[in-house]
Amino acid sequence: MRLALVRHLPTQANRDGLLQGRRDPPILPPDDETRAAIARNRLSLAGRFASFDHVLVSSLRRTAMTAEAYGYGELAQVEPLLDELDFGPYEGRLRSEMLRELGDRWVEAPQTLMLGEPISALGARVRSVLSRYGGCQSLLIFGHGAWLRALRSLIEQGDLGRMNRMTIQHNAVSVVELSGHASKVIRER
Repeated sequence: MRLALVRHLPTQANRDGLLQGRRDPPILPPDDETRAAIARNRLSLAGRFASFDHVLVSSLRRTAMTAEAYGYGELAQVEPLLDELDFGPYEGRLRSEMLRELGDRWVEAPQTLMLGEPISALGARVRSVLSRYGGCQSLLIFGHGAWLRALRSLIEQGDLGRMNRMTIQHNAVSVVELSGHASKVIRER
């Protein structure tokens, strides 16, 4: 199975350094630079994939709006398992505040944390998506930062331990090739 992964376009909360989690703000209107990046990303995806078995978005509108900006709005299917991590009491607060309060646990042992949901539950949702769509040849997923990092950590390490040691920028595209227990991650932008 091949996965094309796109992190949603930024929102005002992203620009302000605020955690959104399950909050549902719209994306910012794409500027010329963002539209050019989307065009490059679409061209790259078209070069790697003839088509997608499914185009998936979360139930939060920032992923659906990003799919629309990419021209996949009509094909997008809502998959609630893709919803972002529930940051609980940290939603709407500065990310830096959360990091200060959680200390090293955020990076060193994320799977032990309980925010608005246990981070282990996020991992279970990621595994459920891989299981549910495991028979597909190719998927296009418009996702969220913590969800995509959890996926990458599970693929690369087999657990969630590395998810907060990586960064995935807004509008970043990566391709993951899964075959049995082997995987290959190809970073695009």
